[in-house]
Formats: sequence, structure tokens, C-alpha cells
Amino acid sequence: MNNLNLELSKLSDSRKDAPNLMGGNEPINLITPDQLNNPPQKPQLDPNVVARVQQEVALRDTLHNIKKTIVVQSGKGGVGKSTVTYNLALAFARAGLKVGILDADITGPSIPLMAGLEGQYARISNRKILPTEKDGIHIISMDLLLNQETPVIWRGPLKIAAIRQFLSDVKWPPLDILLIDLPPGTSDEPLTVAQLFENVSGTIIVTTPQKVATHDVRKSIGFATKVGMPILGIIENMSSLICPHCGKSIPVFKTGGGKELAEKLGLVFLGAIPLEPQVVIQADEGQPSILAESEFSRAFNSIAQKVAKLLQIPLNS
Repeated sequence: MNNLNLELSKLSDSRKDAPNLMGGNEPINLITPDQLNNPPQKPQLDPNVVARVQQEVALRDTLHNIKKTIVVQSGKGGVGKSTVTYNLALAFARAGLKVGILDADITGPSIPLMAGLEGQYARISNRKILPTEKDGIHIISMDLLLNQETPVIWRGPLKIAAIRQFLSDVKWPPLDILLIDLPPGTSDEPLTVAQLFENVSGTIIVTTPQKVATHDVRKSIGFATKVGMPILGIIENMSSLICPHCGKSIPVFKTGGGKELAEKLGLVFLGAIPLEPQVVIQADEGQPSILAESEFSRAFNSIAQKVAKLLQIPLNS
């Protein structure tokens, strides 16, 4: 082998004088001993780049299997976005649709508790997280991945990454509707959802009647307009308290603020949802409130019909 290297070295040194038999004046470049002993290696792909590409492909595959996406949001906390999300999902599921909920409230998730999934964890199969199914609804939430008493102390980038993984790393079945429950405000989570779902079917704005709520809700309406998210309409939650003794309506937080806001801004008023003491108890116990006949259930079924009509989704009667 040493003799061969020596001979090749001599040839390499004399390559300037070697004639180019193919024509032209350029010398022939012969292989050197270093090239013989150290052949070129195949280029190595950056594993981080590979992981990002794989996540993007999985994310796009998931979005392809979702027919309609509804974002539930509000600029104000405590107005009942999760209540609206879960009970609308129940109404759609009862009408024969394949429904999912993505709980995008990373630091304060409520959907699993309302669905009666407290203390349960999502399963994993073939390195994919499986959404937990309850009452015909497929659910993913931080409360199904972590101990429910563990606080999520994350800055924006980690929240954004979690929402992306709720799509790319979760094995969602084909869905007619995916409802996304957003936290209050117009920052990281809402912006992430707006960017990931380039063609959101529509957003539902939730408010309570009083001015303290409607004042902040205007910011969510402005956010949806700026990012090009169609506004399906406004829901006035906790519109009035139904007295459990006499059945009369008591305007605890005033009434009519959501309807007034919708009319002022030229938006659809989807309906008013009353506050019933029994509904509060059922939500804490994970019992579906719309299954029983009540003003609350009638309001949600009516809203579900309106939303389905706006999105041209056929519902079973």
C-alpha cells in the first residue's frame, strides 16, 4: 500500500505536465493519496432541522384532517369561555358531528375538569399522544399531560411550542369541527393559533353583560379583525340568574351588554346564556349541563344551530 501511495504521489506531483487527452490545455487532476485514504463523507443532516421538518409535516397532516376550526376567545378572563367551548362541543357531538377540543389555555386549563376527566392522563401510542375521548369529544389539554396541581411556569416560546405539539404530536382523528379554547387576552396563545390555522373558519367572542367585560372584549374583536379571523358572533354569558325558587330572571351582572356591543359593531349576536346554580354544580362535578332540559341547554342548542348555519354544517335533528 505504501508503494502505491508513493507512485500516486509521483503522478500527482507531475500532473501539471500531464497532457489532457480529451483536448484543451487544462491538466488532468489525478487522485491524491490523502483522497484515497480519506474518501469524502456523506453530509450529515442537522437533527434539529430534521425534527422541525418532521413536526411541520405532522402539523400539516393534522390540519388537513380538520374540516372546520372555531376559536373561542375573549379579552376578559372569567367570562366563561371554557363553559361555552365545552357545551358547544357537546351540542355539536349530540348532533352527529365528529368534534375535538384543543385547550390552548396552557397555564389555566379547565376543559378536563368540566368533562369529568379530573386526575386522568392522555395515553401514548407509537410515540403519539392520543386525545382523551369523553361524550363523543376528543380532548387535549395540559391537564391531561401533567399533574393537575403542577403550575406551568412558562414564558411565551414554551407556550407556543406546546400549542404546536398539540397539533403535530397528537394523533387526532378526522374531525368535522375542532374548537380551540383560548386564554384571556390577545398575546402569545391567540397569535400562535392565528398563525398556525391560516384558514380559521371563525371565532366566537364571549362576554358577560357589564361594561367592565365588554370594554376588554372589544380588544379581542380588534385582534380577530387584524389577523383576518372571521367573527361568527358574540355570546353573552351569565346574562341573568335564573332563580331556583321562583324561576324569575335576576340581572346579577346587568343584561344586554353583549347584544348592545354586537349591534354597535355590526356583528351577529349568537345568543344569551343564563346563569343557573345547577350548571355551576354540574361543571364542578364534570356532568354535561346541556343533557338536561333547561333554559341553559336550550340556549346552547340554539347557538349551535346558528353557528352551524353560518358555517354551512349540516346537523342531525
